[in-house]
Amino acid sequence: RVSLFIMCDTVVIDGKGHLLGRLASIVAKQLLLGKKVVVVRCEALIISGSLTRNKVKYAQFIKKRMNTNPGRGPFHFRSPARIFWRTLRGMVPHKTVRGQMAMGRLAAFEGIPAPYDKKKRLVVPAALKSLRLRADRNFTVLGELSKEVGWGYTDLVAKLEAQRKIKEQAFYAEKKAQIALKSKAAASADLSAVSG
Repeated sequence: RVSLFIMCDTVVIDGKGHLLGRLASIVAKQLLLGKKVVVVRCEALIISGSLTRNKVKYAQFIKKRMNTNPGRGPFHFRSPARIFWRTLRGMVPHKTVRGQMAMGRLAAFEGIPAPYDKKKRLVVPAALKSLRLRADRNFTVLGELSKEVGWGYTDLVAKLEAQRKIKEQAFYAEKKAQIALKSKAAASADLSAVSG
């Protein structure tokens, strides 16, 4: 589990197909150990339980407010990245300086924004739905829950992701062509003069 995070200073994790709480707990520990972590595609995170069940739970959460001045909190975030951020905050001693520094090392995004679309993205096997949730169990995609509770950018993120995927495919095709040319050149190179 930890070996994923040892390699580099900033780790980019692709949230797609991961369970929200399990990923948050693993990332929280790494933040406290001093790693910088970026979680992308938060809208594709997964929560166990049906959409109806999770909507009911969110409705109960919205009822929790300060009676005299609701502007003071608690704040009910609608966007997937902020829901992930708040879930993770509960796993960190965020009222201490150490916890605040750890939270400062976290970044969470919907989709995959500009600097991170060119970076290698990792998965965390210990938090994957396919490995951790029984196949017959209900689950909710976080983006769908967010849309139901008032997040208004589902279509925009989907549009930007479609554009990014087209660019990525073109880049990959070019890279494959370069590798093929390189291997062809290596195979046809006459090394007899060098080896002799």
